[in-house]
Amino acid sequence: MKNRVPYIINSITELHTLLGLPKPKHPLISIYRYEQITEKDNALLDYFCPQFYSIAIKRNFNGKIRYGHSHYDFSEGMMCFIGPGQLLAQTAGENTPEEGFCLMFHPDFLSGHPLGSKIKNYGFFSYELTEALHLSDDERIKIECIVAEIDTEYSARIDALSQDVMIAQIELLLHYSQRFYNRQFITRRTLNLGLLAKIDEELDIYLKNEAAQKGLPTVQLLADKLHVSANYLSDMLRTNTGFSTRQHIQNKLIEKSKTLLLTTNASVSEIAYQLGFEQPQSLSKLFRHVTGLTPTGFRTQLN
Repeated sequence: MKNRVPYIINSITELHTLLGLPKPKHPLISIYRYEQITEKDNALLDYFCPQFYSIAIKRNFNGKIRYGHSHYDFSEGMMCFIGPGQLLAQTAGENTPEEGFCLMFHPDFLSGHPLGSKIKNYGFFSYELTEALHLSDDERIKIECIVAEIDTEYSARIDALSQDVMIAQIELLLHYSQRFYNRQFITRRTLNLGLLAKIDEELDIYLKNEAAQKGLPTVQLLADKLHVSANYLSDMLRTNTGFSTRQHIQNKLIEKSKTLLLTTNASVSEIAYQLGFEQPQSLSKLFRHVTGLTPTGFRTQLN
């Protein structure tokens, strides 16, 4: 897959053509149901990269799609979000669900509106499909009602307020999606506890064996080791612990440095380099920020 060049889909109109759909009613936004697809160019759509946002509920799916590190079976149905520039690849079966809808909008559609800059705060646009949102029946009905309102406006005669109304509904859709994702993080707390344990395990291994040579552990490093997206990892941690992945890593560094300060005779400089800091001052600054003490002051006080 690394050597393949993805097919770039620059416009919503182009995707409509590839799916055998009628020309969109607006060049920068479209809603279609999967039942409306009449054909599909598999040669181009088996590995492609759309340059616009997509929000979809997919149900009765018969194939699998590769997204990032993993493959996912859509048979049970879920809601997924794809941001501009994401790579998608078909790997098995027919990757078109039998039921559901897809809302697509180009970044230019949001130009000049506050949502154009705020949409980057919705991390789920860069989640992997294995991190899709599974909706309850009530949640699905709520989402479909909002989409129906967007579709009504999209299908109506365009006037000066059409774009503003649709963007307001899109923002409402994103708010509810964030709420439902937060619910999913809570209801899957048992599964997430296993991921939390794995995070600490991976950090322990890295700080013991690799930090001195490779530097401080990063959010992306952890995400790659756990086969999840960086944004999903941070959002899950924040919901369950109150800390982002970056803050969790910093807390782990402080915890490890405290242990080394109290159980070894290593200098602050030696401890800093062992944990991956380029300069001892960086450890001292972080340590003081978190604990209110310098590493030396902590060691003296506790001893």
